[in-house]
Amino acid sequence: MEKVRGVWITNVDSDVLDSKQNITEAMKLLSDTGFNYVFPVVWNKGYTLYPSSRMQKDFRSEIDPKFRGRDPLAEVIDAARPLGLKVIPWFEFGFAASYEQNGGYILAEKPDWAAKDQQGRLLKKNGFEWMNAFHPDVQNFMLDLFLEVAQGYDIDGVQGDDRLPALPSEGGYDSFTRSLHHAELGTDPPSNTQDKGWLKWRANLLTNFLARLRKSIKAVNPALMISIAPSPYPFGYKEYLQDVPAWLNNQLVDLLHPQLYRRDLAAYQGLVDDLVDRFPDHLPLISPGILTKLGSYTIDPVMLWRCIQQDRFAGLRGEVLFFYEGLRANHGSVATHLQTRKYQDYVILLRGHQGEDVEAIQRQLTAKGFELGRTDGDFGPRTEEAVKAFQSANDLDPIDGIVGPQTLKVLFA
Repeated sequence: MEKVRGVWITNVDSDVLDSKQNITEAMKLLSDTGFNYVFPVVWNKGYTLYPSSRMQKDFRSEIDPKFRGRDPLAEVIDAARPLGLKVIPWFEFGFAASYEQNGGYILAEKPDWAAKDQQGRLLKKNGFEWMNAFHPDVQNFMLDLFLEVAQGYDIDGVQGDDRLPALPSEGGYDSFTRSLHHAELGTDPPSNTQDKGWLKWRANLLTNFLARLRKSIKAVNPALMISIAPSPYPFGYKEYLQDVPAWLNNQLVDLLHPQLYRRDLAAYQGLVDDLVDRFPDHLPLISPGILTKLGSYTIDPVMLWRCIQQDRFAGLRGEVLFFYEGLRANHGSVATHLQTRKYQDYVILLRGHQGEDVEAIQRQLTAKGFELGRTDGDFGPRTEEAVKAFQSANDLDPIDGIVGPQTLKVLFA
């Protein structure tokens, strides 16, 4: 019944990756607090955070200069494995070449890799400067980075986010993409960047890349997971061409972590409710991203716990926190709160929920003599009545038909 309880590790506004000692201390805190997944950044601002032969070959820049002589990814794995933490390297920048550097050294070296807007200018959005995610050379480059990590490290999967697979919908007006569109459809791209057919055509190119990425990673090791942390749908589709329904329906992702980054509970709840309504058949794959720190903002521990409660009652069994420093802020108040609440044991299963964890409690109830009909992973009225009977028989309070931490503990004792 293990679900994702994860944290992103960044190299921005954080010193975790600055030394082996910091990494060891961070992994210990994550384990002690009840997390079971860690997502360390390995691609940021045009640099890898592991020694990359592809980067050395193309750009003579094997690793972020700050980490030359070290391998932060290997150090995270070495510290995480003894604690039982799963490691999924996070390619944070995806198809973005740089941030407020006019494309940086990558696009200076490879100008034909640049994405373009309608005016033929370098595609920029919110400070990020983009490579052309549709260009085969760019796709092959990113695929090689993913494969280097998949082939060279003891990891549990790889992760893209709101920049992979993605491209701002203002893009696609470079000569390569224009020619491709004309060859396939016989027309030039529409001037309206939100034209429905234009959105879908470009989104399909990115979905095809994700399918290719999945096939390549699974060929290395079928057990490796494809994890994506996109912008919330449909915003991410309209703004970044991220077709989450197509990804899910075509079984291209194993873990999905939509970035539900809101700073008040009502807004977060609204996004959770929308997520559940849109993707009811895929909830076992989904663990939302929760914003815990950004600039001067740090989440209140009570607010975080209420977000986690909202996830559980909505049928979402886990979450990923952005980012690690939110746990340490204010003398570690968030980490302390999660430890006090026994975060790792916090499970809520109730009527309407579905999945393998529901099936597990159904099997356990049946084994203990509480009849509920079919063991089908669907928490219906008969399962609810069986839970109530079990609670009554074991003097549990309240008798509400909800499998919470105490009921779960007794049920599996």
